[in-house]
Amino acid sequence: MPIAILESRAVVRIAGADAAHFLDNLLTARTPAPGAARYGALLTPQGKIVADMIVVATEAGFRLDAPKAVVADLIKRLTLYRLRAKVEIGTLDDLAVAVAWGGASPVVDALAYDDPRLPALGRRFLLPAAEAAALGAAPEADWQAHRIALGIPEGAADFVYGDAFPHEADMDQLGGIDFDKGCYVGQEIVSRMQHRGTARTRIIPFAVCGPPPPEGTPILAGDKTIGRVGSGVDGRLLATIRLDRLEEARLAGHAVTAGEEKLSVEPLPWARFPIPGLSEGSAS
Repeated sequence: MPIAILESRAVVRIAGADAAHFLDNLLTARTPAPGAARYGALLTPQGKIVADMIVVATEAGFRLDAPKAVVADLIKRLTLYRLRAKVEIGTLDDLAVAVAWGGASPVVDALAYDDPRLPALGRRFLLPAAEAAALGAAPEADWQAHRIALGIPEGAADFVYGDAFPHEADMDQLGGIDFDKGCYVGQEIVSRMQHRGTARTRIIPFAVCGPPPPEGTPILAGDKTIGRVGSGVDGRLLATIRLDRLEEARLAGHAVTAGEEKLSVEPLPWARFPIPGLSEGSAS
């Protein structure tokens, strides 16, 4: 029943009279009501992911639980879009992000919210960094192993910021896109992919014997590259895969490999798209 401090995450503050309207016009998900949290992303006008995040609503504005690696670019782009809106944007460097899963005891005196992507991911907390240091928490690697076991992609490791569409990062499967809301940056591209069913690239799990190959290792079927390795732990990895090429490999009887390792497709119970090689689709 562990609790981990996510050193890879940072907290961005969005406040002011126009904060809710400002975010709603930019992000792929609707702005949550106070006390709630939603998963979403800021996209480029071409529909590529600038940063994905969990948006947490408070009485004092919004907190963006975001990857630390892209926070500087996120703030820069949000500031460019601010124009004359009454919005304050900045980081909260005195806050840390913690996560508890597997029935762990809750962190007291902290802003708490369930991970909106998948209930099994657990409950997250924003708390003063000084208090986080005294928690005696599990290593972040334990949390990453839990995430990988559930098949949840993570930016930078499993998809490239500035180069991946939301569908390719499975955001449409994890509640990260609201297809009924109004306009947002990149919406036209995302809606077109949804309605035409053109998302051929997805992140899916594979079984591997032993430690996974390094992130970025090409995945081959025969002599064709069909994807790349993302994050992994012993026995399992996530990979960005062209599903059509994976199906061609299956029909041709070609082994799927990365480096010297042979890979086999694993089920992804929460996915609503079919994965080649699984008899009843992704949930088999």
